[in-house]
Amino acid sequence: MIPLSAKEPLAEGVTDGERPRHVAIIMDGNGRWAKQRFLPRLAGHRQGVETVRKITRAARALGIEVLTLYAFSSENWRRPEEEVSDLMGLLKHFIRTDLNDLVRDNVRLRVIGNYRRFGPDIVALVDDALRRTAANTGPVLVIALNYGAQAELAEAAKLLAAKARDGEIDPDTIDEAVFGEALQTSELPPLDLLIRTSGEHRLSNFLLWQAAYAELLFVDTLWPDFDEQALKDAVQQFARRQRRFGGL
Repeated sequence: MIPLSAKEPLAEGVTDGERPRHVAIIMDGNGRWAKQRFLPRLAGHRQGVETVRKITRAARALGIEVLTLYAFSSENWRRPEEEVSDLMGLLKHFIRTDLNDLVRDNVRLRVIGNYRRFGPDIVALVDDALRRTAANTGPVLVIALNYGAQAELAEAAKLLAAKARDGEIDPDTIDEAVFGEALQTSELPPLDLLIRTSGEHRLSNFLLWQAAYAELLFVDTLWPDFDEQALKDAVQQFARRQRRFGGL
């Protein structure tokens, strides 16, 4: 991890902690934010996209190496067709308007989940964004699209089972490290901090394996109201926690 003093100062008296390398966020509360203001749900999602922009910049300023955002879960297909269509439109708009900034800021984009289930126009945009940022060497922005952790685990199991069947690996050598390498996050540093906004206290099928020893933080703030200071506060809390990983 990066010592707190190496980047932007976080808080007075926080000198012995460490900032997280990898932070993941379940961005929850767009609909409730809109409802509180008597606005359509789309207005909440639009404001949520603005928050994504603010938080990705703030994460870079705080020295966070990897930011993973839960943008569209495999369960979100159950939402009304009109809302799903609105979300797809916002995704396309975000890629088109923000890709040049990601390239300029040396951010590498990664996607986890089966985004190829989306329409061909979105698939083409995502593929182009991944290609254009592939050589970047700075912070990593991971977007979870049509992602579900249980499906990810099942796919990893099938992959290892096929390799064992074909004689590529000995089943007796499959341990936590080998299994982890079969996951979509295998090239990323371990997850340090997982934040969920809006006051809900569940993981909702997000990074279940990766969160085994992550610090969990549930905040009442709705995602559109989650700002730079809220992220800084979360990192401060992480820095003060004692992580023992089962030891003393």
